[in-house]
Amino acid sequence: MPKVRHWPATALALFAAAVALGLVAAHTTATRSTELAWNAHIRQLRAGWLNRAMLDVANLASPVAGLAILALITVFFLRRRDPVQAVATFLVIAVGWNSSEIVKLIVGRNRPPTAFSLAPETGSNSFPSGHTAFAFSLAVAMCLLAVRTRWFGLAVALGTLWTLLVGFGRLYIGAHYPLDIVGSVLVSTAAIVFLTGLWHGWIAGNLYRVPLLARFGPVPGPPLPVPETASVL
Repeated sequence: MPKVRHWPATALALFAAAVALGLVAAHTTATRSTELAWNAHIRQLRAGWLNRAMLDVANLASPVAGLAILALITVFFLRRRDPVQAVATFLVIAVGWNSSEIVKLIVGRNRPPTAFSLAPETGSNSFPSGHTAFAFSLAVAMCLLAVRTRWFGLAVALGTLWTLLVGFGRLYIGAHYPLDIVGSVLVSTAAIVFLTGLWHGWIAGNLYRVPLLARFGPVPGPPLPVPETASVL
């Protein structure tokens, strides 16, 4: 997991920007007409085969599918006897994904009108998009796994395409506004940046305190005590 300089300030700034954007979008008219116009333009692209494809994409990033993917990735690394990587990847995806739920509660933005939705959803949980938060967090996790390998460029390209596809799909089926998608990326980035600081500052150095992990592979032990230097008389 990378080290991010000034991670508390960076994470706080991104989180504050996401919340501010959501509050403006939800409780003022500053962006409403523009976002509704974008949604209307995207609806004009609808066709039978594309409708089915976008609904399938939404299902791939749904909470049920997300939990299944998260479990599969964790089991994969545990079976490879790499519990540290299993925990790190699990946390990147889970923290980045579920951070969206916190902002949903703060912002309370209503869903788009259901009259034009392919999969009507109601409630005040539109901002940010949880599906997009999962897609982006999964993409970040895959890119981190590919750092310093020849697959990094491919991971970035596929991760970007995957995130854009899921975000576009949420607009296409009428479940979200455009700023909900932008907010997801901001919130998840803030959460993952914050996680990197906790990982290097506390989590990684305390994994040995979870005995179960050692059953799956090597886990770094506690730091060695610093020897006392003899005083010079």
